[in-house]
Parts: sequence; structure tokens; C-alpha cells
Amino acid sequence: MGAIETRERTVAAAYQLFEERGYDGTSVDDIAERAGIGRSTFFRMFGSKEDVIFPEHDSLLASIEARLAGAVTTETRYVAVAEAARLVLLHYLAEGEVARARYRLTRSVPALRAREIAGMQQYQRLFRTWIHRWYEGAPEAALRAELMAAAVVTGHNHVLRGWLRGLTEDPMADFDRAMVEVMRLFAGGPDEEAGTTVIVLRTPRQVESVLPQVRAALIAEE
Repeated sequence: MGAIETRERTVAAAYQLFEERGYDGTSVDDIAERAGIGRSTFFRMFGSKEDVIFPEHDSLLASIEARLAGAVTTETRYVAVAEAARLVLLHYLAEGEVARARYRLTRSVPALRAREIAGMQQYQRLFRTWIHRWYEGAPEAALRAELMAAAVVTGHNHVLRGWLRGLTEDPMADFDRAMVEVMRLFAGGPDEEAGTTVIVLRTPRQVESVLPQVRAALIAEE
């Protein structure tokens, strides 16, 4: 069995034990035994028990930065921000029940909640750094970057919470709407001409399902 399968089996074993015994009542040895691996193998894959809960954080940060770095023109900056945030949502959706189990854990274990908040702050700082770079030299560039980064992360988290709580059946549609609202706040920055700004976001949804939202957004601008 390969390293990826072993890692996935270990994560699954950890969550099973957390549900059965609680986070504090589960040790690394318990997880290793349930997963059928040695203690040393566990620590080669994860630095600590907490790392089992947040195993992909660094790779997600790298993916976000790579997408933001790809915005080489003014016209693509908004698309890059929305798509970078989408990467995080897609990751959680792909995790499925593991993401929901993590949500339950972070709500009941203060140390995990603190780490989750610290992770969100890292995402926000990354967005802020790149947005500030794009607006560098413009009036209120630092403030604009701070506000936009906070809005993007807040919009993403609003949609993610709804999905984690079972309040939505179409989180991607919710995300599209959230990003349109966020970008509407910031389109037409200090270095852009006044007028109507059209923001194009990539989505796997059918064109017919997106058109009503586009039409409503354009009418609101009139």
C-alpha cells in the first residue's frame, strides 16, 4: 500500500477515534494502532496529533499563492482572488464528511479552534499581501488590501459554514454569489476608470443557471 493510502487510512482512523473517545482521550499510539502502522511511521507523516486534523494547510497556501501570482494584469486580479478562494472551498467539499468531522472537533476543542483561526489568518494575510502589491502606490492601498482580503475570506467562510451545517445543497452557487458581492464592493479601484465593471468568474455550472445572477447584478448597477 502506498504512502497516500496509508496517510488517508491514518486520518480516517484518527477521526473514528476522536468520535468514539474524544480528542483528548485519543493518543498518537491509539491512532497508530487503529491505522495498523508504527509510531515512527505516524510521525513521518504528521508532526503531531493536531496535524492529523489540518493535514493540507501548507499545500493549500501554496496553491493560493500560485493562483494569485498568475494575475499579471489588472483585468485578471479579481478573477485570481475569487479562484484562489474557490480552491479552498473545493478542498473542503472534496473532503466531505472529514471536513464536517473537523468542524465538530474545532467547535468542541479550544486548542483546535485556535489553530483553525490562525490558519484562516494566514490565508487572509496572503490575500492581503498580493492585493497590496497590486495596488501599491495608489491612495489607501494598504487599507484597500486589508478590507478586500477580509471580505474575500469572510465571504468564503460564510458559504463554507452553511455547507458544513447542512444549510445549503449548492455551495458552489452560493460561493459564486458571495464573490460577486465581494467584488462589487471593490471593482473600480483608485487606478481604474469609473463606469460599469464586469467581473468574469470561472464556474463548472451550466451557463443557463448563471445568467439570472449576471442579469441581476447588471441591473443593480444601473
